[in-house]
Amino acid sequence: MMSDSSQSVQPRSATYVQENSQQGYVYLVGAGPGDPGLMTLRGRECLARAEIVLYDGLANEQLLELAPQAEHLCVGKHGRLPFWTQADINGRLVELAQQGKQIVRLKGGDPGVFARTAEELDALHTAGIGFEVVPGITAAMAAASYVGIPITHRHHASAVALITGQQQQDGTPQPIDWEALARFPGTLIFYMGVTTAEQWTTNLIAAGKPATTPTAIVRRCSWSDQKVVRCNLGDVIQHLTPDGKMRPPVITIVGDVAALGDQFDWFTTRPLHGCGVLITRAAEQSHELAESLRSLGATVYCQPLLEIIPPSDAQSLAQATHQIKLKQIDGITFSSSNGVEGFFNYLDAAGLDARALAGMRLAAVGPATAASLQLRGVRADVVPDSDFSAVGLLSKLSGSVDQQRWLVLQTNHSAATLHEGLRQQGAEVLTAMAYETRAVSDLLPATRTALEAGRIQLVTLTSSAIARVATELLAEYLPSLQAISLSPAISTELKRLGWPVRAEAGQNTMPALVEAISQSFKVAATPAK
Repeated sequence: MMSDSSQSVQPRSATYVQENSQQGYVYLVGAGPGDPGLMTLRGRECLARAEIVLYDGLANEQLLELAPQAEHLCVGKHGRLPFWTQADINGRLVELAQQGKQIVRLKGGDPGVFARTAEELDALHTAGIGFEVVPGITAAMAAASYVGIPITHRHHASAVALITGQQQQDGTPQPIDWEALARFPGTLIFYMGVTTAEQWTTNLIAAGKPATTPTAIVRRCSWSDQKVVRCNLGDVIQHLTPDGKMRPPVITIVGDVAALGDQFDWFTTRPLHGCGVLITRAAEQSHELAESLRSLGATVYCQPLLEIIPPSDAQSLAQATHQIKLKQIDGITFSSSNGVEGFFNYLDAAGLDARALAGMRLAAVGPATAASLQLRGVRADVVPDSDFSAVGLLSKLSGSVDQQRWLVLQTNHSAATLHEGLRQQGAEVLTAMAYETRAVSDLLPATRTALEAGRIQLVTLTSSAIARVATELLAEYLPSLQAISLSPAISTELKRLGWPVRAEAGQNTMPALVEAISQSFKVAATPAK
């Protein structure tokens, strides 16, 4: 007799194809309502392995940054051409899978809610293509959290109905029982009902739903420009007009819960809500700043403007390493975390580690650089007290380097301030290229889309080199962008470039930069008296 445990192990469906086979595989992934942080971990894993991503216009393009290795194909955006038909999408999925590709079909919200997923699955099943469906957060569920409208409530609604405001154009539309909906003992949530608002509201009211029923219209739920209009059912058509401001994506919540106050609204009350910030640092250095800004309500777009690469000529590092071996160096200056990484990567390649630096003074330009040294197993002996810059480091070293030999780690864009300053203090100075930076050639699609839509107001500039690249790549958008500078030296460079500085950090640190952004946005958002 077969045991219960063995009976519970069932074979996969006949449509399942091993992912490592020669045939392709399709992941139908829910992108969520808008905020990229709401993407599931499984969805991120699928994007990381994708060769091709077919994405809806409703999906946040920032999610494409999770699949930099893949080809990105947009199947259509509302109001823009070309717009793929469902048959086009089905055919393309099958065609690419038959070529052996790993494909992510990225769909706004949840794949199973008004997303025509069944048609795509049917096409894949018929063609014998393996697939996986990864759920996402649909807008109705997100609205309960991001708008502060609990779509179920023990006193007001014990059930929820999701209704499409758009009937199928091909074939016979599925009839809607308006009388049943009018009697429904709970919350009604209409999707895709902007252009048909007059029809569905009229039908619902004619079927017996009171025109005075509380209603909330939610546009771009969980996005930084989320908008909520509260009204009665009979007034919906005044707000959802074809040429109105409430353009898709929109859901409409109908029921007593929509009358609940905004005391549950945590999303739009955060200090940086509605503020779009472009972070221009290297991707690996953006996390701390991005998370700090997001926690305050900002929508963050990470757009590295410089690529960090190993030095094209490592001869200066080789000479410096040789002198370190011979104990001919008294001290080393580190001007950034990138410099720390570049230097220690070279040491590792040369078969050395932190022990080779024994007896040398290590000077860091600021606490972040000192923290990077500590991660490498060494402590900075010298860190400025407040002015975290080359000038501040020189001031801290003043009177202690005469007749000593110092190694200054720099980049292809470093100013001469540090090594010239040390020479003036009596030190013998050796310079070495720890890493190089190279300007990116174009903006990421998500960045360009956000800029064209006016969703970015502030740009962080954390080096003079970044400032120079930014003025070139962002030239057509500069009139609507405000610069937030990390230091006086960067501010000076921005002024030279003709880009007015909106705010400057009090110190050369990320917390100080966040504070400058917060104060700048607070002042801009305060109405003039």
